Amino acid sequence: MNTIIYMVRHGESIKTEGNERTRGLTNKGKLDSHTITELLKNEEIDTFISSPYHRAVLTIKELAQLCGKEILIYEELKETRFSNEDMIIPDKDLYPIVEKMFIDPLFSLHGGESISECQTRSMLVFNEILKKFIGNKIAIGTHGLVMTLMINYFDSKYGYEFLMQTSKPDVYRMEFNDEELLEIKRLWKV
Repeated sequence: MNTIIYMVRHGESIKTEGNERTRGLTNKGKLDSHTITELLKNEEIDTFISSPYHRAVLTIKELAQLCGKEILIYEELKETRFSNEDMIIPDKDLYPIVEKMFIDPLFSLHGGESISECQTRSMLVFNEILKKFIGNKIAIGTHGLVMTLMINYFDSKYGYEFLMQTSKPDVYRMEFNDEELLEIKRLWKV
């Protein structure tokens, strides 16, 4: 029996209030989360899991409620930690840092983590999810970089260029036979 994982990258989020953990969705992000509900409502999703970050939870919350399911929070699925503070970094400053991280997977800012460390952290729990919920359909509320690193673990062609062509939100369907990735398909239409 195959396991299906829907990687749901969060919708557009507010970068002017709160911090990385608490910032929510813009009005567009809220509308897009409803579109995600419409897109996935007939997929018969068994399990809902999310990063602890508010924007990731909010993006799948309506769908989980429609399916009558709770959202399980996994701390290890949070976005890459760029500094020791939970401060928001504007995209114009962030993406050059991320590009450097892909060139040197061990590079990190002071107090932050490298993409190598983030991939190791997130894959420990991702593999645990694959084993624990084998045969299920699972929606994971996630973030761009950590999502890219989890997909990259199974297929190295998913790297910086892939990340830069993703959108907020975005949805990728991954099909597994045990822990072997069989197929990945983008479901979100930009």
